[in-house]
Amino acid sequence: MDTGTGVDTETATDPHPGAGGWHLTHDLDEFLTRAGAFLRSRPALHTVPLTVTETLRTRGRSVYGDAAPEFGVLERAGEVRAAFFRTPPHWLNLTAVTPEDADALAARLAALGRRLPGVNAECDTAAAFAEAWQRHTGAPAVLRQRQRLYRLGTLTEPGPLPPGGPRIAVEADRELLRRWHDEFSASVGLGTVRDSAEWADARIASGGITLWETPDGTPVAMAGTGPRVAGQVRVAPVYTPPHLRGRGYAGAATAEVSRAALASGVDEVLLFTDLDNPTSNGLYQRIGYRPVADFDVHDFT
Repeated sequence: MDTGTGVDTETATDPHPGAGGWHLTHDLDEFLTRAGAFLRSRPALHTVPLTVTETLRTRGRSVYGDAAPEFGVLERAGEVRAAFFRTPPHWLNLTAVTPEDADALAARLAALGRRLPGVNAECDTAAAFAEAWQRHTGAPAVLRQRQRLYRLGTLTEPGPLPPGGPRIAVEADRELLRRWHDEFSASVGLGTVRDSAEWADARIASGGITLWETPDGTPVAMAGTGPRVAGQVRVAPVYTPPHLRGRGYAGAATAEVSRAALASGVDEVLLFTDLDNPTSNGLYQRIGYRPVADFDVHDFT
């Protein structure tokens, strides 16, 4: 049975795929064994499950919350067709599926008593799952955010650069990073998906945040990169406090982390934007980022 914590008390792994071929598990290693090659076959489109599972593997299963993460793999004739993960209490993240497969998954999760706050997926898949979830649970879906995934082509330095320069964040910046992480999470409207202090510690340890600071040494913006996995790195977060925006700080910081990622030898540098923010979409395209695919986030009310 589902206790509401996200863990099935009868078994942590469902050994028998149900209708539609979906295999469910709470075991990260099993999920990566089954779905790892599939996820790596299209690393750009699967950047979120790749980076989240890498973070779970290296930072621990509770990094995104106390409840056990949930995973699923769609297999037919020995071939993986799709996958999902969820780190409760956050949204279901689902790779591209047909409406029929979305319906089978929604029916399966509803029958198990799962309570989902929403879904994040490519537009057609998100809409299909949201419609199926409403059919099987009665919970209406509301479009929360439209996102666009970009891939870096030829990097173009923004110009002229604002005064100051970049530096890697260090331990002395921990409180600033923690505060800016919370402010960024609030600004994008998707809630805090990770403890800000733990996040700051991890990024400082990996050198994963670059600050742009003014000539007097005052940090005015940050840009980060996630773990390198399957030959790709995703830029996130990019944040400038509201009173400092419009001065080129975010563009300069983003160009710097993008340049560093390319210099490290990765195959792809990616980032997501909110499609309702024309400023950031225009900025990233001027730097050299090109659209890959659009994703939607639906809330279930």
